[in-house]
Amino acid sequence: MLSDIIGAVILMAYYLLVCVLLPTLTKALWGVKTEIVRKTQHVAYSLSIFLLLRLFSAWYIAVAAAMLLVLLAYPILILVEKSAWYRRLFVDRSTKGGELRRQLLYVQLSFAILLFIFWGLLGTSWHHVVAASVMAWGFGDAAAALVGKAFGKTHFLHVYIEKSKTLEGTAAMITTAAVALFLTLLIYAGIPWHVCLVAALLVAPWCGVVELFSRRGLDTLTVPLATAFLLQPLLSLFAFFGW
Repeated sequence: MLSDIIGAVILMAYYLLVCVLLPTLTKALWGVKTEIVRKTQHVAYSLSIFLLLRLFSAWYIAVAAAMLLVLLAYPILILVEKSAWYRRLFVDRSTKGGELRRQLLYVQLSFAILLFIFWGLLGTSWHHVVAASVMAWGFGDAAAALVGKAFGKTHFLHVYIEKSKTLEGTAAMITTAAVALFLTLLIYAGIPWHVCLVAALLVAPWCGVVELFSRRGLDTLTVPLATAFLLQPLLSLFAFFGW
């Protein structure tokens, strides 16, 4: 019990320092571009999944710790998001505010669902699916946004695709997600490199498609879940054939 409390304190400190204060200070003091700050926060949030998997003794305690941030931060954001200093320090693209707290809810909800299924239901042997899926989203989504805004010229024209998304951004998403999947499975799961490579090459395009058709920031929720729901059966199939 004490170790779980200590874990919760470490997790909250990580969110406060790494995910909030550091990106905020870089924006306020050095004028770092908004999109870079925003995607740095996304990557930082994604890396917190390793704390959730390591610091807690049971899946439901990890879920409670993930949702604790929502319970603490969500009402505070509602109170302060109309202020001038909030607009000056934080990254919120919504004209009336609310994007930051919605993204907070989406990412913690995706963590909670993944922890429930791939730890609570299937057991600790599937921790690597949680980690790999979140890494594919965190790094892949950041690459898609940064490359798309900097180099994107070929915009998708489809009723279900937001006009801001580009072929170049999607290509960056798929490539970066593949690298993230490969490295996470190789290092965190100890799976043979050729299995990691095949899994990454098969799953990464799916990550790109899901991100492409996800609207209004929902990729924070859809990409990790869609990745996990393809990756786990695929790894099970490989294991069945003795890979």
